[in-house]
Amino acid sequence: MASMPALHLTDDVNWTALADEVLVHCNQIAAYTEEEGIITRTFLCAPMKPLHELVSGWMQAAHMTVRRDAIGNLIGHYPAEGDGAPVFLIGSHLDTVPNAGKFDGVLGVLLGIAAVQALGGRRLPFAVEVLGFSEEEGIRYRVPYLGSLATAGRFDLMLLERIDAHAVTLAEAIRAFGLDPAQIPMAAYPRQRILGYLEAHVEQGPVLEKLNLPVGIVAAIVGHSRLWASFQGNAGHAGTLPMEDRHDALAAAAEFVLEVERLARSVDGLRATVGALTVKPGAVNVVPGLATFSLDVRHADDAVRQRAVAQLLDQAEDLARKRGVRFHMEHIEQQPAVKADPRLTKMLVAAVETMGFPAMHMVSGAGHDAAVMASLTPMTMLFLRSPGGVSHHPDEAVVPGDVQVALEVMVNFLFCLAGGLP
Repeated sequence: MASMPALHLTDDVNWTALADEVLVHCNQIAAYTEEEGIITRTFLCAPMKPLHELVSGWMQAAHMTVRRDAIGNLIGHYPAEGDGAPVFLIGSHLDTVPNAGKFDGVLGVLLGIAAVQALGGRRLPFAVEVLGFSEEEGIRYRVPYLGSLATAGRFDLMLLERIDAHAVTLAEAIRAFGLDPAQIPMAAYPRQRILGYLEAHVEQGPVLEKLNLPVGIVAAIVGHSRLWASFQGNAGHAGTLPMEDRHDALAAAAEFVLEVERLARSVDGLRATVGALTVKPGAVNVVPGLATFSLDVRHADDAVRQRAVAQLLDQAEDLARKRGVRFHMEHIEQQPAVKADPRLTKMLVAAVETMGFPAMHMVSGAGHDAAVMASLTPMTMLFLRSPGGVSHHPDEAVVPGDVQVALEVMVNFLFCLAGGLP
């Protein structure tokens, strides 16, 4: 275990009040939504601009200067004790899934701001930047991690041609937000100046709650595959078309969904989900001619995941032939499994154990910006307990005391990192 350095926090930090402030801010952010009565905030939607103004004010109150890059990431900079110092990054995302909870992504950004605020103006031998990524969930353009991909220098400019449900291209959405898509390459960080990346996030699962632990250490993030595909049949009159003459796209999709579930249940650690399904024409008296769907496959072992995807695609082709429809795969994305950096994780373990808690090592079944950031710089990640294991849902919650623990752990980690520099 890494020993904690002699650096320590001043006694005048009111940790409870600071953690409570984080929770108040989470509640305030929940009001910035595209849909009245629920929380939905997709990439560069209209509410994101006033939200940036709100979060910018909190960053400035923590003695940070604020900027926004060309993909819409909001970045607060806290300077080092000297010029030319390296930079350590803390971040998470500000977008949400539809009908989301209050804490996924947002909590990590606010904890980063609060950690800087807890320094009370004290400088470290490195600068700290807190990033509020513009997009992680992949809802609006069906591509996740747009913000962190740009930060890591991995943004594919071909993505600018993608369109959303309203036929607005990604490039048009960026311009409408007042940004220049041609400047996206400039959002990439020079890796030689970056010390590492820390992300705090709700667990989104039940493990920590079962163990009665406030926080855990992420040892690895599973790899995942996301694809969008369709079964294309022939629409027909529901009353006049004989059953034996039908080419029902939805029936093929329904059978495929059950095959996805069957395979996932048969392979240890595999998660496979059809999360979106659209049927056309979508009338009560018409045999469906088109069924478009998503498929999400995850596993900690990339080889297992890739075999599962290949098997499911073969099954889709077989189902299409059997039912007299056509199978078409529109788009597929692959994100490999990622391990946390051993050195930074050792420091995070020390910071947790200094608080008197065991350092529970976990594998994240959810994807995170940290997985992309690991291609730029060493990465480590802290989980907070999720009551009931609920996430991506309005009932998502956190324990206030856990937020305080996480905040103290993050600041202790920064001091541990400062003490470990040559």
